[in-house]
Amino acid sequence: MAIKSNKAIKISQKHLLGIQDLSINDVKFILDEAKTFIELNKSKNKKVDVLRGKTQINLFFEPSTRTQSSFELAGKRLGADVMSMNMANSAIKKGETLIDTAMTLNAMHPDIIVIRHQDSGACNLLSQKVNCAVLNAGDGSREHPTQALLDALTIINRKKKIEGLRIAICGDITHSRVARSNIYLLNMLGAEVNIVAPSNLMPKEIDKFGVNTFTDMKKGLKDCDIVMMLRLQNERMTSSFLASNREYYEYYGLTPEKLDHAKKDALIMHPGPMNRGIEIDTKLADDINRSVIKEQVELGVAVRMACLKIFCE
Repeated sequence: MAIKSNKAIKISQKHLLGIQDLSINDVKFILDEAKTFIELNKSKNKKVDVLRGKTQINLFFEPSTRTQSSFELAGKRLGADVMSMNMANSAIKKGETLIDTAMTLNAMHPDIIVIRHQDSGACNLLSQKVNCAVLNAGDGSREHPTQALLDALTIINRKKKIEGLRIAICGDITHSRVARSNIYLLNMLGAEVNIVAPSNLMPKEIDKFGVNTFTDMKKGLKDCDIVMMLRLQNERMTSSFLASNREYYEYYGLTPEKLDHAKKDALIMHPGPMNRGIEIDTKLADDINRSVIKEQVELGVAVRMACLKIFCE
């Protein structure tokens, strides 16, 4: 399948560091480009050569299944030479700094670097030290732009629009980069965003985000078109935020009873990995009519192919 390249349209940024850096035209450009890869990824021959001769380096300082495999697959399907570094066996373990790692990799003349890091702002620092494009695959609790873009594409694919939809984002908002990127993007695209979380997992600055806030899940889900659940970020919690997993599930886990307060055709989303029986009921997670969690993974490859293609050009 031939993939057309519209070189008349350009992205306004050299790097993809966060949704906040993008204009609405940038977002529409990325999503339109991603749509061209959906059918390609379902075809027998999934490979094109738009990035032939380009080098992609993946730097994942945190564990990842979906994002890392998705970016690696995306690069290979576009024909790029993809190198995924094993950070556990890298010079980082010998005391090398991120800046020194960046300078080393820059000397190898890559065309694009994909980075996930436990510290907020690490991708911004890296982008200042290399000559190539940098894509943020998640930095601390700050942003995860490609997750928000694939979530938007999933919603558009099912609902045909985002503007005017009421979308609930539920769970650990304080520590979630997915929540932040989605809030920025969904607001930009005209959705009404409800944030549902216990008060101690709600950011102090939430009033500045332009969202509706709820500590009662049933009220927060009322008449929602989309229910987006979040993973509890236990690795980022510096103190005890939860009395118990059982109590969290009772009040903030998605159950059929709570979902009844949303619209009858409301879709269920989750960025993964899921903690079944804590964040979401197993039957709801696997509901073929309402859950689009597997579709998020599928469209994630298309979105990351679009991002690699656009920012490599």
